[in-house]
Amino acid sequence: MQRVGTLALATQEMPADHGHRTVGDVVDEWLAAVRAAMRRLDDATVALAEGRSGAGEEYGSALDLVQLLDAWDADRRVDVALEGLGAVTDRARPLSSLSVGQRYRVRLAVMLAAGDDFLLLDEPTNHLDRDALDFLTDRLRAFQGGVVVVSHDRALLADVAHTILDLDPTREGTPGVYGGGFAGYREGRRAELERWEAEYAQQQTERERLAQDLSNAQNRLISGWRPDKGTGKHQRATRAGSLARAVHRRQEDLERHQITAPAPPQRFHMPELSGRAGVTLVRAENVTVAERLTLPVDLSLSSGDRLVVTGPNGAGKSTLLAVLAATLAPTTGTVHLARRARVHLLRQESSRPLHRRARDVFAEHVADLVTAGLLKDDETVGLSSLGLLASRDANKRIGELSMGQQRRLDLACALAGSPHALLLDEPTNHLSIALVDELTEALRVTDAAVVVATHDRQMQRDIADWPRLELSARSGSEVPVEE
Repeated sequence: MQRVGTLALATQEMPADHGHRTVGDVVDEWLAAVRAAMRRLDDATVALAEGRSGAGEEYGSALDLVQLLDAWDADRRVDVALEGLGAVTDRARPLSSLSVGQRYRVRLAVMLAAGDDFLLLDEPTNHLDRDALDFLTDRLRAFQGGVVVVSHDRALLADVAHTILDLDPTREGTPGVYGGGFAGYREGRRAELERWEAEYAQQQTERERLAQDLSNAQNRLISGWRPDKGTGKHQRATRAGSLARAVHRRQEDLERHQITAPAPPQRFHMPELSGRAGVTLVRAENVTVAERLTLPVDLSLSSGDRLVVTGPNGAGKSTLLAVLAATLAPTTGTVHLARRARVHLLRQESSRPLHRRARDVFAEHVADLVTAGLLKDDETVGLSSLGLLASRDANKRIGELSMGQQRRLDLACALAGSPHALLLDEPTNHLSIALVDELTEALRVTDAAVVVATHDRQMQRDIADWPRLELSARSGSEVPVEE
């Protein structure tokens, strides 16, 4: 592998480093080349003033490098990026005093300002609010060098990506490369999957036909073919032999038939969620939660209702959903759930036992719902029918699953309760782009009431026609939003 120019890498996490490093130290480390170029120019200036031999050439070379790096403007660029990303601007601040998100924003800001030729960014939109996301998007669009982004953020990919490399295998078992930006990727992937599924289904149908032909031939041979009366011995023997040869041919046909198209990846299947016409499923009146949802919220949900809850971190989105699900009591106000209303909440974080197998946890969850009288036997769904976990993954212990697979299990458990009202807290977290698209489409048409709390800009765009409740940073104030 050859590399020309400079390269900068930002991984998902930045360690706290419990020593004495400060924000300023991070700036100096990333601007080391700039600092070195400025020192070289200072030294060359002194040499030129003293009339040393060759000082003119060294000064010219040093000046060219400073201009190439735009070194005089480097610290101003850092300050602009720190402000734009909402990062800590106090360069004396110890890193150990910063949160994970604050440290990440500091590093990302300095990286954007450093002027490297190539940027490698791993989930760069983590820990960014709306203004910071807009700043990052504008910077990446204007960046003159190369950028490689690892991201599930569909809005970022739609805004900045030219080419998509999808590591989910194609039918050939290799990653797929798609031009035309994110729109080209989605269309290419959709068409590819449709062709894959159609060919696989066609080959399966042909194999089933050959298997049936073999079974029919074997049945005729085993049941004992009887010729019509008056048929000669020679003719009877010839006919019996032809039956045996037919069975042999059918066997060979079946063995030769190879299914060359591998089984396509699972697709999500939303269970049919029933509504309850004329019933107010959930009604919240003047609810607040001390220090978490301080300004009162009033809302009601009926079957088929849609609501998207937005707002910055700390505004109380998760708290509001927990109150609506009756898993958290409000400090003031009341929440009323209709009799026998099934309200299920998909939380941001899972608390399921890591030593248990996913399949067993799901089965136990469904059994508990039936035992409690919340679900009838004929309303239950199997884990495999949802298309969320492959069979091999369902048999794993939860601790062996990836974050995305654990999230899929949590979603499966929420849907297994056949909810009349489905409350989803950041549902796109850790989920693949394809699954998020399928889930969003299913949420639009289900008869259940759906409430989504999300920072995901693409999901917000996809459900922009839903009524919206925006909570401010003051924890629960309702801000008028155009629908």
